[in-house]
Amino acid sequence: MGKPTGFLEIERHDRSYEPVEARLKTWNEFVQPLPTPVVAQQAARCMDCGIPFCHQGCPVNNQIPDFNNLVYRDQWREALENLQSTNNFPEFTGRVCPAPCEASCTLNIDDNPVTIKTIECQIVDRGWDEGWIRPQMAPRGTGKRVAVVGSGPSGLACAQQLARAGHAPTVFEKSDRLGGLLRYGIPDFKMEKHLIDRRIKQMEGEGVIFRTGFEVGVTVSVERLLDDYDVIVMAGGAEAPRDLEVPGRELAGVHFAMEFLTQQNKRNAGDVENLAAPTGTISAKGKHVVVIGGGDTGSDCIGTSNRHGALSVTQLEIMPQPPARENKALTWPDWPLKLRTSSSQEEGAERDFAVGTRRAIGKDGKITALECARLEWVAGPDGRMQMREVEGSTFELKADLVLLAMGFVGPRKAGLVDSAAVELDPRGNVKANVTDYATSVPKIFSCGDMRRGQSLVVWAIREGRQCARAVDEYLMGVSKLPR
Repeated sequence: MGKPTGFLEIERHDRSYEPVEARLKTWNEFVQPLPTPVVAQQAARCMDCGIPFCHQGCPVNNQIPDFNNLVYRDQWREALENLQSTNNFPEFTGRVCPAPCEASCTLNIDDNPVTIKTIECQIVDRGWDEGWIRPQMAPRGTGKRVAVVGSGPSGLACAQQLARAGHAPTVFEKSDRLGGLLRYGIPDFKMEKHLIDRRIKQMEGEGVIFRTGFEVGVTVSVERLLDDYDVIVMAGGAEAPRDLEVPGRELAGVHFAMEFLTQQNKRNAGDVENLAAPTGTISAKGKHVVVIGGGDTGSDCIGTSNRHGALSVTQLEIMPQPPARENKALTWPDWPLKLRTSSSQEEGAERDFAVGTRRAIGKDGKITALECARLEWVAGPDGRMQMREVEGSTFELKADLVLLAMGFVGPRKAGLVDSAAVELDPRGNVKANVTDYATSVPKIFSCGDMRRGQSLVVWAIREGRQCARAVDEYLMGVSKLPR
């Protein structure tokens, strides 16, 4: 333990943001790192609990008290080695993870958890700056070839672990660039894409082969991959968005969030303007924007719209407004339901809760407004709570652009899933357990959001790592890879 009384003597201090007026003018990250001495102080706040509840909050099983102690003692390289023993991509999670570990921190009982996410991010960023992060080559090859379909966080983590076990993984990506949701879902102002590029370069040095523009089930068949590779890992994510089934959905100006976000990421990467045929260019400039959905994707739409120069942004959430504070006696150390305000929401957005959309109103084929109604939760005939419109609560919202950010219902079926003919679970995800990650088809495994449904980057990394171990054990009979 670094400093036994650190949590009593040192106040929590986290990273700050650039001013709103400055950050809205660029697409760059705007989080300001802490000075190194301050990071060490923050690490000293770790209590090194007898039972480190932060462990149960972290899906990748980061050894959080250990790397906190190493940072406090100025042993940054050892802290990096510890961190990378459990997490392949701390620079991703250190930027976009909601930090369930901090919710589980013992100090969060009084709302002052250790700044775990900040410490994690600054460990790995310093590792890159110092040149400590290099390819980790396997001592010898196994001669086994694995096709990993999808280059999101689960596919990348799986491929990297397999390469370090001595196998020869090839990652197939249908898009023109690698990274999956990291590349074409998360805005640049939350995570700049050069972070992906340098990891890809490291993985290429470890023997991972990447193939872009290959959509398995369309460009290349599953049967061909099964002929050429010993194993296929399906890690294609949950890309099927939940639609808004109301009259007027077909009006111009109503788009899925990912059409909007992906297009902007492509534009930032220097791609041509006509990016999303048949929808064409989607811009929020000079428009009244309504974002339907209150999660991270909706928040990303807000930040992107404000950088476009939207006249107004309104975010609608179907659920009631959560409490400002959780009841710690009931929720800790689990992830609590409480009102959270993202950096994008702070930049300017009206938020409205318990609102349902009844229909889209248009003129000349273009969206002009949304007809909405207030919702309340009432007990149904079977005793279960269900939503009901509040009588007489109908109202209209002016809308020139409506972005649907209501989550995802599972993987796209056309292409990979249909052609692989794997069994699906009741929710429409690829059926596989978390012990061997094997699907119903021999030699085909699945991990990440394609298997578990829409989830977090950190969960995708965990599943990719565990799937790699299962594949290694399947191929070799035994595995030394960690779970």
